[in-house]
Parts: sequence; C-alpha cells; structure tokens
Amino acid sequence: MSNKISTMVKRLKLETRAFGAEPGQPDVTALAAWIAEHRGRMADITTYRLDQSLAPQVSAGIMSPCAGGKFYRDRILECITGIEDTKAIGELHLDTMAIIEDAAGIVVQKRGAECAMPAPHVLGIEDAYYEDGDEWSDAICGMYKALMRAMRDTGVAGHVLVCDTMDDAELAALARQKVFFFQPEPDRESLAALLEYQHQTAVGKEYLSTLIDLTNEYTLKKVFIIDPDPAAIELARSQLDPDQIVAGGYCTSDSTGYWKDLITKAVYVR
Repeated sequence: MSNKISTMVKRLKLETRAFGAEPGQPDVTALAAWIAEHRGRMADITTYRLDQSLAPQVSAGIMSPCAGGKFYRDRILECITGIEDTKAIGELHLDTMAIIEDAAGIVVQKRGAECAMPAPHVLGIEDAYYEDGDEWSDAICGMYKALMRAMRDTGVAGHVLVCDTMDDAELAALARQKVFFFQPEPDRESLAALLEYQHQTAVGKEYLSTLIDLTNEYTLKKVFIIDPDPAAIELARSQLDPDQIVAGGYCTSDSTGYWKDLITKAVYVR
C-alpha cells in the first residue's frame, strides 16, 4: 500500500506600486467625452493625461498608485518663467497655480496617490543664463523642490522622478524620503550611483541580476520589480525577505488591462 503525501501550496500576494504611466494624446471623441464628464473644471491636455494615467490604476486596485509620467514635462515648462524655447534666458521663477490644481485633481481621484514627473535633466533645458554648472543645478533643483512641496502641501503623497540617467547633482539635491528616483532602463553605473542615495530601487526584471550583484557593495532594503515574472520574484526572494519585494508598474503603452495584469503577476508560491 503506497503512502500519499499531500502538499499544501500557498499562493501569496506581493504589494503593488505604480511609478507612473505615459498615456497617449487623446482623440477628439475621447477628449470631448472626458470634458463633458468634468464640465466646470479648469483642465487641459495635461490634466486629461494625469487623469488617464491614474484612473486605470485605481480601478485595478494598485495599492500605491501614481499619476503622471514624463509627459508632465509640458506642465513644468509652462510654470517656470525664465525659459524660452527650452533655453534658460533669465533667472528661474515658479508659478504654482496650475501645479496646485493638478495636485488637487490627483487627491480627489485617489487620496494617498503619488505623482511622477521627468527628472530635471529630462526637461532638456539648455542653460544660457547662469553659465555655471553648480548655479544652474541649484536653480533648477530649487524649482523642483518648490514644485513638489506645493503638490505635497495639497495632499499628494510623494513623487517619482523618471530619469534617463542618474545625475549626481540631482540625486544630492532631491533624493529624500518622499522623492523616488526611477530609471526605466538603467545600466550598472546608474544603479550604483542611485544606491549611494536611495536604498529602495525599482528595476525591470531584465536588470534585476545586476542590481542583486551590486548588493555586495551597497545596501538594498527594498526592490520594486517592474512587470515581474516568477523567475524574477524567485531571484529577489533568494536575496531578500518577501516583505522587501514589491511588484512595480510603469505603463508606457495602452493601459487597457496593464494594471490588472500586474496584479495577477504579483504572486509567489510558498
């Protein structure tokens, strides 16, 4: 008589966090419908894209949602005076009115949501006024500090700065508890620079092994795996406790189903 051994398999859920989205420009029909639904509200294309970046996350049940993305560049450039044709031609000043309205809209849609925006270097501004690297960095980072403070004062929980690379001056000036630097396609050098300032890091599964290798030199307290798969989760679990691993999302295409799909991927077997 053979003995049968039953094995209990538990499927456990990871937390989920968004790092922004990049909704496309709306067609006329979609924009008209949205305007009709939000009649009486001060709004433009950026307002619409903020709404569309966040709404699918909320409906899907993402635990830590995040409005915005690189597209928020348009609003930042609109609100900073002293810039003409992406060139700094005078002392920088910030008008926060539109930014505060954006923040209020985010909070109404989802209390506790964060906001993603391009890091300063992603704005692509050429300095033709300060003509000193340190002064320019102080000026543009000062604008970001004021911008993010205005949004947090309105109720936005924190910010994600989406990067093309890791800029040491920006990291030194802006890396804080409520400011998260995120580079979608990092190389080893960028990850090492980031870990000097930030011990929580978001990476796609294809960059996870490089990040894990860097833990021999740097402290990593939490990893957010963008679009995880079982192999990536198991690799992270080989180095970190389950509560140090989060499923992350950054939607750069059609959001239909993306965030719900992320939640289905945010599981591991024990």
